[in-house]
Amino acid sequence: MEQADEYEHHLMIKTTWYYYMENYTQQNISHLLGISRARVIHLLEKARQTGIIQFSIRQEGDRRMQLERAMISRFGLQDAFVVPAEGDTLENLNASIARAAAMYIASRLDDNCFLNMGYGDTPSRVLNHLATMVEKPVNVVSLTGGVNYYLPKGFSRTFNARLYLLPAPLLLSSPQMVEALQQEPSVQEIKQMVKFSRMSVVGVGGMSDEATIIQNGILSKTDFTVLSMQGAVGDILSHFIDRDGNPVGSDVEQRLMSTPLEDLRKMENVIGVAGGERKVDAILAVLRGKYLDALVTDETTAAALLERGGEQDPGTSKLKQ
Repeated sequence: MEQADEYEHHLMIKTTWYYYMENYTQQNISHLLGISRARVIHLLEKARQTGIIQFSIRQEGDRRMQLERAMISRFGLQDAFVVPAEGDTLENLNASIARAAAMYIASRLDDNCFLNMGYGDTPSRVLNHLATMVEKPVNVVSLTGGVNYYLPKGFSRTFNARLYLLPAPLLLSSPQMVEALQQEPSVQEIKQMVKFSRMSVVGVGGMSDEATIIQNGILSKTDFTVLSMQGAVGDILSHFIDRDGNPVGSDVEQRLMSTPLEDLRKMENVIGVAGGERKVDAILAVLRGKYLDALVTDETTAAALLERGGEQDPGTSKLKQ
């Protein structure tokens, strides 16, 4: 028995060393030590509980925790996860937020849990990171049309996910085409799955030229100009909204194959993933519209949201609707 305890202790030390000092992944450690990833996680947690590893929060970590608490209080969120402002490019920022969001979601997924996923560059990155870090396949249901954005990207060596996708483009040629497709059994099945999923992940789009929906050629810069003239400050699930989070009536809205915003507002565990100066107004509009339960963003964006966001009216929190 003593030998078993000694071996367990020794294994715990090796696991923590590889994980925290050598920056090995849990999967790397699993292969190296010949143990399951579940046991690696157990050993890391036991090491924390027994004091083998101890954490001290540096000043910048404390600042991010304060930002998280302030975000939760100000905007009526259930949770917020603020990551460091990574690098000086949009690419680095999106990559950092997506990795953080994938870890945040993975820690909350149960076996056979279904996860709704929205359209956009950052949600796509989240999906690809998530599908490479989970042991069991994650079940992903699309909240919008646009099949290609839910498929594995080139950097994914292992894509451990089952995809249930709306068999339709994101933007159709006419409102009549949208109405007809909505009646298709294959579309009805996906819409039904969306209702019973345990968690939803959505991005937030700004009105800059870097917007995914422009980069993909779905909308033009002229379309964006017209939407801005109509009061749009950004989009969620490709629904363009004004500064208060209300949908902007437009030709685009009528031709969109996407989960309605009122349906999104009623869902539980909706996690927004977005950051960057150019998206602050859009994220703020989404928060005012009460579409999110949690937000994963960076510290610069969080500080800007709190500065521009004004005072929260507790009576309008999504939690109390």
